[in-house]
Amino acid sequence: MVNFCSFRGKKSVNSPKTLKPFNFEFRIYPWRCPTRFSSGSGLGIKILNTAETSPVGNDPRAGGRTFRSQLTPLLLVTSIFLLNFTSRLILAPLLPNIEKDLGLSHGNAGSLFLFLSMGYFISLLGSGHISSRITHRKTIIVSAIAVGAALSLISFSRSLFAMRVSIFLLGISAGTYLPSGLTTVTSLVNPRHWGKAIAIHELAPNLSFVLTPLLAELLLHWFVWRNILFWVGIGSVIIGIVYVRFGNGGNFSGEAPNFSSIQTILKIPAFWILIFLFSLAITSTLGIYNMLPLYLVTEHGVSRDWANTLLGISRISTLGTAFIGGWATDRLGAKSVMVSVFFVTGILILLLGIVSTRWVAILVFLQPMLAVCFFPSGFAALSSISTPENRNVAISLAIPIAFVLGAGVVPTLIGVIADQGYFSWGIRLSGVLVMTGFFLSFFLKLSDGR
Repeated sequence: MVNFCSFRGKKSVNSPKTLKPFNFEFRIYPWRCPTRFSSGSGLGIKILNTAETSPVGNDPRAGGRTFRSQLTPLLLVTSIFLLNFTSRLILAPLLPNIEKDLGLSHGNAGSLFLFLSMGYFISLLGSGHISSRITHRKTIIVSAIAVGAALSLISFSRSLFAMRVSIFLLGISAGTYLPSGLTTVTSLVNPRHWGKAIAIHELAPNLSFVLTPLLAELLLHWFVWRNILFWVGIGSVIIGIVYVRFGNGGNFSGEAPNFSSIQTILKIPAFWILIFLFSLAITSTLGIYNMLPLYLVTEHGVSRDWANTLLGISRISTLGTAFIGGWATDRLGAKSVMVSVFFVTGILILLLGIVSTRWVAILVFLQPMLAVCFFPSGFAALSSISTPENRNVAISLAIPIAFVLGAGVVPTLIGVIADQGYFSWGIRLSGVLVMTGFFLSFFLKLSDGR
């Protein structure tokens, strides 16, 4: 959940010879804003602008526009985010076909997600350097077109090495979007509409979790996996070109990372605990999601089409349970929610690796419902241990590291264990690993004491 809005302004000194522009800073921080909205991305936003044309990082005309008039550009940016997120999810439902076609082991197939997450990690950390040089608008355009090119490269890959390189480039291309996309969304509308604007933008990842496996399975009836990746890539290129012509907002530069703030964050013990907890949370959501179709097909003998359909339908409930997690965090405190979520989710993942095929479908539905409830409390905890000045840095550091571990390393380990003939044990060990978050949460010291 993203939910804290901070405003800071400083008026410059005018002299007879020079007229310096006002310099304002807007930050969106997690969890303390009156308007609540879900953030599938889980990253705070920092908008800095010292350009004469835009005193707050917004389009100078945004204050005079109605929210309804900006729906079209908002939906256009959201469409780019939808394809960006889909490009990172599409490998999971296609993995049984990719593995069979290229003759990959389960370990090699799982390692593809590690290379994807490594590229995403590097790109996300460096995105500020890019947007500070070419503006947020151009960063979005470059990301959309580069994602399309990377997907096309993957579709032509004929070896494991080529797949890894292409998927790493996909992660690099996708990671540059998020900070600039969120910043552009807030530049389009008046600050009092930021909650609604970002809520629309954050529909993209939630919808992608539901639609991607269903779309992949539908297209597999007519196309091979290579064709699907190629056409999704073409779609990303087209939407990028459309944005060149019709897209608004983001016509200002970003801010490069402040390394003194990074050093401050790294000295906080609770920050390292939260990195591990976020890694476990991403393991329970995206990590399991990545390997679940392959697990259902190879271990339980479920047909590929039913596995992908089940995967997509099971994520519908998460559109609402994330808000329940937010409500519970407000009422019970972040630590209490995290303790409960890790305990229950860990047990459900453990059972997912134990029960028979007859019961596995029920667990596929239940497990993600609880797992997503962590993120509101997780972001609230990150807010609690940081100051308004470095809160954005804390989030921007924690999420990429957790993404590599939870969405990259864990699926790879599950695949390696599966190669030894113990696929179900890989799922069970993931459940035990997630349950360690139950114990670790007790050692977390938050400023609000909850």
